[in-house]
Amino acid sequence: MSDGTQLRIGILGAANIAPTALIGPAGRNPEVVVAAVAARDRARAEEFARKHGIGQAYDSYEALVGADDLDAVYIPLPNGLHGRWIRATVEAGKHVLCEKPFTADAGEAHEIAALAEASDRVVMEAFHYRYHPLTQAAEKIIASGELGTLRRVETALCFPLPKFSDIRYNYDLAGGALMDAGCYAVHMARTFGGEQPEVVTAQAKLRDPRIDRAMTAELRFPSGHTGRIRCSMWSSDLVRISATVIGDRGRMRLLNPVAPQLGHVLWLSTENGRSLRQFGRRASYDYQLDAFAGAVLRGEPILTTPAEAVANMSVIDAVYQAAGLPLRRPS
Repeated sequence: MSDGTQLRIGILGAANIAPTALIGPAGRNPEVVVAAVAARDRARAEEFARKHGIGQAYDSYEALVGADDLDAVYIPLPNGLHGRWIRATVEAGKHVLCEKPFTADAGEAHEIAALAEASDRVVMEAFHYRYHPLTQAAEKIIASGELGTLRRVETALCFPLPKFSDIRYNYDLAGGALMDAGCYAVHMARTFGGEQPEVVTAQAKLRDPRIDRAMTAELRFPSGHTGRIRCSMWSSDLVRISATVIGDRGRMRLLNPVAPQLGHVLWLSTENGRSLRQFGRRASYDYQLDAFAGAVLRGEPILTTPAEAVANMSVIDAVYQAAGLPLRRPS
């Protein structure tokens, strides 16, 4: 293990997201070293390690999780495998940074959250947008009362994925538009809505009888405001990444809150006037890794906890139920 001044992390799976979400940010963070990668194919693991300057390659996930020179594991595996490998990693005494969605369903999320609570390990869901100054500024505006009493929150994440053989359309791997894209829309609605919503109605566009290629849901919050989430991997809404928060004294709109490093705007219109704000181009993934390292090395608090993951997965399950689709299940 590390000496407490540097975090040594391994990657489960030679995933396409890993260079953007972890390897690049780690190269800009002196507190973090990506020390190992595992893939089920040794040649793939070794090639990935060579390409990204990673010191150790393993041909099994079990070997990496059990390695005694790692502090933490990053899990970018298919959705249905998340719970299994969070569990294995925590039981091996290591910290976890797991890609969203946290687990396949809320029941599994409850189980993993209880395991994390009983340990002294950091277990963090990788909703990177949550750590960016754009999101934090939006939360401060809402909390300040500048928008007045909240009336409605609308969030969306739509992008085109016409390759239907992609694992994100695979029910056995807990796929679907709501799981892959909609988990962000749900999370943003909960973050900016400030409460845990009830799902009123939901409507899916289907890829097959169990897999949604698009989803829309209407929400109701305990304080009386309403909401809508929209997501898709294939629909007429080719690209839409936004959050709109409406109060009785103003309106705020965020363009591209999920990946603000690619360009974003916070537009605010209130009784005090109109304004546009931007927050620099540092990647949301860099802020996320700062938070993870700070939690492991110094005990700093995180925002995307297992308890938060349970709440998010509970809404996702409720949307699937309202749309008449089966819940996702662990692989």
